[in-house]
Amino acid sequence: MSVPPASIGTDIVVQWRAGAIDPPGFIDVSSVPELRLIEEDGDSLLIGAGATHSNIASNPLVGEHLPVLVEACLSIGATQIQNRGTIGGNIMNASPAGDTLPVAAAYDAQMCASSVKGDRWIPASEFYTGYRKTALASDEMLTRIRFPKRDSKESAGFYKVGTRRAQAISKVALCARARIRHGGIEWIKIAVGSVAPTVVRCPGTETLLAGKAINAALMDTARASIMDEVHPIDDVRSTAEYRRFVTGSLLVRFLSEPRDSSRR
Repeated sequence: MSVPPASIGTDIVVQWRAGAIDPPGFIDVSSVPELRLIEEDGDSLLIGAGATHSNIASNPLVGEHLPVLVEACLSIGATQIQNRGTIGGNIMNASPAGDTLPVAAAYDAQMCASSVKGDRWIPASEFYTGYRKTALASDEMLTRIRFPKRDSKESAGFYKVGTRRAQAISKVALCARARIRHGGIEWIKIAVGSVAPTVVRCPGTETLLAGKAINAALMDTARASIMDEVHPIDDVRSTAEYRRFVTGSLLVRFLSEPRDSSRR
């Protein structure tokens, strides 16, 4: 099997030792320099699947144009994991608890699937076909992720709740981005992880909030809407009811944060 670019075993080896996978072999692509590139492409950022979380978090282009991805990468594991693990490994692991996945979903990122036949771009909304399953064919690998640069007038936030402040798998992770002017929401996009078999967008709540003025009543309505829209399960990390409550609270936190022209 091909290893998700430069995952360096931070996920694969754990699954292998646990008996969850039994591949006949591996192909290590971590030394391919093109897989580590981070570059501008017009109104987009192209991030190589082999870029480590530390590479991304320290890159000035990402810091300027996609600061919530910096936040997500810095929330992953300890420094050692951030130095070795990659965005490609996080995405291809296909866990709904992957920290970069809600950012990719909220930003309508596109995934580049490459093979000897060429490249094809898959929208984030179509990339995951089920729990730990992707739309990649058996002869394809993830090579790049295309993120749109943030709108200069948009606000964005990434939030993660785990069992402790650091080195925790998320109970809930939420990324929201919106254009909010004079206290009114022009548009909003919301993605949540760890509340379904795959990372999910919340189109019902997005539609409900678009065009509305932010006030206490709207926040209560938004909380109720998103709690109804997600469908988490009970597992060893948390209960479904707690996840629903936290999801609503994180959305309210995003809507209630102060905003000014110098922030995000």
